[in-house]
Parts: sequence; structure tokens; C-alpha cells
Amino acid sequence: MLGVALTLLLSSFAQAKPLFSEYKTTLLEVNDKEGIIQDSPTFIVGSSGIVMHAFDAKTSTIIVRFDVIKKENGKATVRFEPFRMLAQGAFPDTGVKPKTGDSVVVNYLYDRALLIAPNQSTYNEISKKPLDIAWVHPDIVAAYLTKLYKPNPDKATFQQACYQNTASIITFAIQDKAYFVDCNNFNIIHIMGITPSTETQLPFYSRIKNIDSSLFNWGSSHIVEYNNYYEYLLGQTASLKDSSILSKDGIILNLPFTIVEKKDTLWK
Repeated sequence: MLGVALTLLLSSFAQAKPLFSEYKTTLLEVNDKEGIIQDSPTFIVGSSGIVMHAFDAKTSTIIVRFDVIKKENGKATVRFEPFRMLAQGAFPDTGVKPKTGDSVVVNYLYDRALLIAPNQSTYNEISKKPLDIAWVHPDIVAAYLTKLYKPNPDKATFQQACYQNTASIITFAIQDKAYFVDCNNFNIIHIMGITPSTETQLPFYSRIKNIDSSLFNWGSSHIVEYNNYYEYLLGQTASLKDSSILSKDGIILNLPFTIVEKKDTLWK
């Protein structure tokens, strides 16, 4: 009986369909900022990918990334953007622009993801699902925040964490949903139901505790409330709770001192 049960379990994992699959094709049309590719149900509007240019039979390189901005009549329109994941200031840009016939990969690196969860239970629930995703452990991201003295990771910080760990997806577990977000453009590309939990660790679950802020960085502060903070970051709510001072990016600033408004008294 045990052998049969194990066989059925392994069979179910083997038959599990990946949440995201790469779609490879070529550019059909190109202008300065956009291109046209063949459509596929594999990807949605908001997904991202890369364009690869071949110099010869053995040499090719990634020249730009893109966002899918429209799907219509069996074709998809993509908007070209700089590819920053492997940016290296010591080397010049190739200067090569996308051309008709260049190779395209949609959902590029969608099989690697950061996982932002409020607690270990939620982290385990998502990470153990048969989604065919390699999860970057949150300890790695938390260590990066510790180095930056930034316990309130914003969009740019998460993007940099993705690039450093060669991932294209961030999954945010918020209340009863897991939002799968493209690292490059922060578009929500999939939502999955999860078990809600009231237990939260700030800024997110990891085994690194108490990420310090810095008095010398006005963008460094502690998150007030987990669910509201990440809902605001993803545009799922228009307001932040318990926020008296906001940074230019809409991030809560909890200053280590009280701001006192000075009022001049007129002499009489």
C-alpha cells in the first residue's frame, strides 16, 4: 500500500503543470520602440521577456527586454525596455537594436521567484506547492536589506534583489491571496488563493530578525502594518494606515524623533 501511495504521489507531481512556461518565437515586425510577435495563451498582457540577437551560429546575446502591452488578432505587441538584470558598467552597451527575425523568449526566468510571506506557515504553504518554481529563500533578501539598512523594501529594492538572484517573479502573500508579480514591471500576472493568517513578521518572514533602519537615510523606516504596506506597494489600496509622513515613493516614514511645528508669536 505504501508503495502504491508513493507512486501516486510521484505521478501527481510529474503531471503537475508549471504555473508559467517560457514561450519562444521571433520578432515579426519591429519599429524603434515596439515589436510584433505571434500570440500564445502561454503569456498575458503585462508579462515580460527578452530579445536575443545572433551574431553568428555560435554567438548570441540579450539586447533588450520587453513588456507585452497588447494582444490582438493572433499577434502580440511588445514594448522594448533596457535589460538591467546583467548590467555591467565596466562594459559598453552592444548598441544592437532589435530586428525582424531576432529570437524572443516570453516569461523569461519566470521559474525563479522571491517569496514574501507574513510568516513561516504561509511561506511553507506556497513554497511546497508543485508550481515548478525555484524559490529564492527570504533570508537572502533580508540579508540584502540589512546591508542597506532598509527594513521597508520598495519597488526598486525588490527589483534589485531580483536582478541579483536572477529571478523574474516576486510572490507577495497578502491576506488570502498570493500575488505573482513580474520583477521588471511590477505587473500582477497571476493571483492564487491561500490560507489567511493573522500572524505577521515584519518586513516579511525570514530567519533574520530586526533589520535596522538608519538615521542618515530618510527612506529608511520600519513598516507599520504588513498587509496594508504590500497592498499599497502593489496598488491594491489607495492609502496607508497609521502614516503621518510619506516619502516620495509613498513609503511610511517612522522617524526616531517628533517633528514640532514652530509658530512665531507676534510682539504686542
